Amino acid sequence: MFAMRQEVKVVFERDPAAKSVLEVLFCYPGFHAIIHHRIAHFFYRHRLFFVARMISHLNRFLTGIEIHPGAKIGKGLFIDHGSGVVIGETTEIGDNVTLYQGVTLGGTGKEKGKRHPTIGDNVTISVGAKVLGNIKIGNNVKIGGGSVVLKDVPSNCTVVGVPGRIAVRDGAKVDEVDLEHNVLPDPVADMFTVMQERIDILEKRIADMEKGELPDAPLQHVRRQKGRFANSGTA
Repeated sequence: MFAMRQEVKVVFERDPAAKSVLEVLFCYPGFHAIIHHRIAHFFYRHRLFFVARMISHLNRFLTGIEIHPGAKIGKGLFIDHGSGVVIGETTEIGDNVTLYQGVTLGGTGKEKGKRHPTIGDNVTISVGAKVLGNIKIGNNVKIGGGSVVLKDVPSNCTVVGVPGRIAVRDGAKVDEVDLEHNVLPDPVADMFTVMQERIDILEKRIADMEKGELPDAPLQHVRRQKGRFANSGTA
């Protein structure tokens, strides 16, 4: 009962749309998925694998969220909307993690043993992101929507793109869950901005040279060099 109260509290902390406890208990598939998983994981730990998988299968049918009963999930997991979320068997999730719809914490092959990611504390994984393989995601990490993460990510970073790349690494400590998953850097757009600024500078220099406002020293130097070379060739 205490665990259920904690799960309800998490929903109110991270979803401004939650209006009442009754609404959360009956109308939040992410909440239902976590409660079902806690039960399925209990049977899984006691090696009642068929019962665990049946509960997990029912959970998927009711919520659209697939969590393997073997996955280890810490306190304060919040699954927003949740449709299409997949969490693999050997996944480990820390405390105060937020997952949005379409997130996959999956494997990359048929190998046995640990083959799914380990997620740290205070991590936000945005819509449609894929975290694949036996990799480690540090604490206070934000993964942008649609990203595909295939390598370890250190703590206090923001990851975007396909394949995922670190766009921000400031080492700042995060004291609470960061839900601003729509506020992410765009390194590709930043590079285009830098290139455009450089092009503007070069165009201005060319225009000034055509007006005679800048010396044509570099070009004259090249011509003199060519002249010397030509003269030395004919001597």
